[in-house]
Amino acid sequence: MLKYYGIKLFKQKNLKGKFFRCSPLYFKEEIGGSFTKEEIREKIWRIMEERNIALFPKPVQGRIPNFKGSNEASFKLRKAREYLDAETVFCNPDSPQKPVRMNVLIDRKKLVMATPRLRRGFLLLDPNQIPKKRFKEASTIKGAFKYGKPVHPSTIEVDLVVTGCVAVDLSGGRLGKGHGYSDLEYGLLREYGSIRESTPVATTVHEIQIVPFVPMKPHDTPLDILVTPSKIINTRNKHLKPKGIYWQQLKKREIEEIPLIKELLRKKFK
Repeated sequence: MLKYYGIKLFKQKNLKGKFFRCSPLYFKEEIGGSFTKEEIREKIWRIMEERNIALFPKPVQGRIPNFKGSNEASFKLRKAREYLDAETVFCNPDSPQKPVRMNVLIDRKKLVMATPRLRRGFLLLDPNQIPKKRFKEASTIKGAFKYGKPVHPSTIEVDLVVTGCVAVDLSGGRLGKGHGYSDLEYGLLREYGSIRESTPVATTVHEIQIVPFVPMKPHDTPLDILVTPSKIINTRNKHLKPKGIYWQQLKKREIEEIPLIKELLRKKFK
């Protein structure tokens, strides 16, 4: 057992047989398979607050939780081969991945972001068209609208997807905040050919967000790479990635409020 940011963490072997730091909850059956996604979310949100791991914005309930060590995790991601090889990176707009977005621009890679709730589609930020001193501002949602340009997903090819998570497991399972927009973003990019099955999906998380098992459904987007402040973990993901939008899962509100969904519906079912 060791301490990280003053938190007692346990050692557990990953899929390569190497030890990594993980949540003390990792060894409690209560975080395992019989619990629902929402129950796992609530436990992670609670423990991150109670142990002072969570950072602004608070409370973290209902959010992709920002965490102590998010900067370190973002710098660790820069060492991953998949990141080094990428020319265009898609990244979620949540707070813990803000350092990732800024690094993408600093590293002169193109950044694709989804607009909130996908109501205005996607934005493309080209670091060659943004003053370097504005990269920090451009990595925020407000700044992305200021310095980015609307882009149709059919016109871009994404080399790496970075997504936010509430909880993850070592087999590639992930939990978002429960609204389904991350899976919609992935599904849209897949439908329009921006990404393929082989496009790697990564996340940055605190070790305490790693749990033994995350229940996954066909429309859930699995992870290939977990990056903590101290480790890069290849999940050896065996889950199939969604091939596109799972239309039966869509709510009427999503169809009405997301123009790209309407566009796809017209093309598919005309």
